[in-house]
Amino acid sequence: MKTATFPSLRVDPELRQAAEDSLQEGETISSFVEQSIRDNIGRRQRQREFLERGLVSRDEAARSGAYVSSEAVLGRLEQMLAKAKAGK
Repeated sequence: MKTATFPSLRVDPELRQAAEDSLQEGETISSFVEQSIRDNIGRRQRQREFLERGLVSRDEAARSGAYVSSEAVLGRLEQMLAKAKAGK
């Protein structure tokens, strides 16, 4: 498969320097930028999927009339947090 390129990107010298300063051993600016793009694409895909699941859930709750109160959700989350803290 052929590779493609992204257009050149002009940035402030401070941003360029910050990127260079954050490079790990053996890492290049190009590989850093590529990984950043991959990470951001993945994050946006997960966000979109999350929103889609939420909309489906909303529609199902409206159709069925079965809702869970915010107090019940928060209570369950607090239990999960307490359990996680106790396990440390």
